[in-house]
Amino acid sequence: GQAERYGTDSGFVGRGYVILAASSADEREAHERIEMQRATGLDASWLDADDVRRRIPAMAGGSGFRGGSYVATDGWIDPPRNVRAYSLAMQRSGVELRERVSFTGLRTRAGRGGRRVVTGVETSAGTIATSRVLLTGGPAMQAVAKAAGARAWVGYARHQVVVTEASDELQADTSAMAFDISAGLYWRPEEGGFLWGMSNPGEEPGPGRSIDWAHLKTMQRRLHRLAPATKELGIKKAWAATIEYTPDHLPLTGPLVTRDGAEVEGAWIAGACGHGMMWGPAVSRIATDLMLEGSTGVVEHAERFRMDRFDAQGRSPFLDPVALPFPVKVDE
Repeated sequence: GQAERYGTDSGFVGRGYVILAASSADEREAHERIEMQRATGLDASWLDADDVRRRIPAMAGGSGFRGGSYVATDGWIDPPRNVRAYSLAMQRSGVELRERVSFTGLRTRAGRGGRRVVTGVETSAGTIATSRVLLTGGPAMQAVAKAAGARAWVGYARHQVVVTEASDELQADTSAMAFDISAGLYWRPEEGGFLWGMSNPGEEPGPGRSIDWAHLKTMQRRLHRLAPATKELGIKKAWAATIEYTPDHLPLTGPLVTRDGAEVEGAWIAGACGHGMMWGPAVSRIATDLMLEGSTGVVEHAERFRMDRFDAQGRSPFLDPVALPFPVKVDE
């Protein structure tokens, strides 16, 4: 494990994760999701409203939900601790991190059948010779792909996070995490209070670093209805940042495909696209497997995550229904 190898870990807290159902349609989808999760070996179950309140005491007396799907082994990590763990892993693996260096393009040569072959990476600090490159970029993924001659259907928008004051009523030491999927609102224990986050599908895509107080207050009222123990708690801290997404809410991973539909030999792309640590480690493993082995055992159909699954209008044959409600539009 991480702790044995690096002396620290990502701070995973496995207290369970409830995806709430606010309507009969949500409930039907929850039971379908539970069936799918059980088929993959997860011990998923349905909790009625009272069971949810027992797992998350702050929701005692709350309304607006019928129950939810639940996996006891799910949870969350400590982000600063996770960054530290990853930094140590990179250092001990001999990874050289070049901060404040921009990716500007790929250097390629002609290969068989007219295919381009990677020979280097162009950066603001010069060229790095290599025969293999994995392109990432988070909210800047679209710009990274464009610099490499490709089109990535990745948008970006504001995401807001709040941490409340601490309160014994929340029972933060035992509470599970919850996701109000119909509103795109989630919360979990943090520093004796609750951390809750949200995205607004109604706003225009684009970078977001300022707080939208009006939307935050709307979501706060919803949280108060669902978890009454949060009503009297002040906001200890709040922040906004930019998060990326794809139109079908699925990640990107696979070979780099240029605008004319050609794969670039030696180039791959990878992005969790809004799913963060839920998808991040798996996306990294899939991308690494494809680069080094040409196949992966992490998922059955890795080709569904290719960047060329989208048509000229950004439409995909797939959709992940368990995602934050990002804007539908993806700007160039």
